[in-house]
Amino acid sequence: MPKWLKRTGYVVLALFLLFNAMMASQAYYFTHFFPLSEKPATHTELSGMAKWKVLLLGMPFYKSRVVDSLNIPHQNMTLATADMQELSTWFIPKDSAPGTIIVFHGHGSNKSALIPEERAFHTMGYQVLAVDFRAHGNSTGAACTVGYKEAADVKAAYDYVKAHTLQPIILYGISLGAATIVQAMQQYALSPDKVILEMPFGTLQKAAEGKLRTMHLPTEPLATALTFWGGIEQGFWAFNFKPQDAAAAIHCPVLLQWGLQDQRVTQTETNTIFKNLASHNKELVVYALSHHQSLLQNEPAKWEKTVSNFLYKQY
Repeated sequence: MPKWLKRTGYVVLALFLLFNAMMASQAYYFTHFFPLSEKPATHTELSGMAKWKVLLLGMPFYKSRVVDSLNIPHQNMTLATADMQELSTWFIPKDSAPGTIIVFHGHGSNKSALIPEERAFHTMGYQVLAVDFRAHGNSTGAACTVGYKEAADVKAAYDYVKAHTLQPIILYGISLGAATIVQAMQQYALSPDKVILEMPFGTLQKAAEGKLRTMHLPTEPLATALTFWGGIEQGFWAFNFKPQDAAAAIHCPVLLQWGLQDQRVTQTETNTIFKNLASHNKELVVYALSHHQSLLQNEPAKWEKTVSNFLYKQY
């Protein structure tokens, strides 16, 4: 074999190993949340070498702080999952409520980020259970599987409400919360009375692509590598995690909502999920002025009318 060919082979192998080491590190940081007490300097305070390290190996994520500005009487409760995680929740009671809405937040967020939605549901007459996913807010854990193991969190909340009330159960989720609801309903055969999904991703690989788009980085081969290493590190085959396929297990009435300006979740993903929903009573609503954000806060009048009509409609 010619020396130049052998040297080229070594260079390619070295670059391949370096690339995968970088992607494994990036995937680790994206799926782990560290205590706020350990938070280091901000981006603007980092030195030149530190900035390069973040660019190549990833930036640590930190648990977002729960700020209780709900201003509605509520109870702080802890729910246990089947795999021994402890979920921090708020239970917001309501006299003569027509049902209970269980609220699930997005990646890196917590239950206090959805206080506007929680207040809106309460104003509509419902009682609310707001949940911090594992590794988020005040719940236990440090690792986030972007919906795979979090499906057990949805089941734990659903089982609690089902055991403590005879009222109808509605599941509400945004982004990660929405995708996890879809997965949990298939995985555990949950049967809520209605479901509201906002901006769920179609597959875990699509979620990685969406994250990269917001960072103005090429989606491939980065998304494939991040998906591979994220799953390997968390002990599951991430390419098989597809909420868009799990949607076929949903038969109850569904309201699917999406923002037309959304760079993280595409219209194709949204349409695929909607098509795959097995429900005969499903509605897709597009918010023309919104991106990947709280649709209530950005287009409140439309959100309140659409959601209220869906909740009170008899099927």
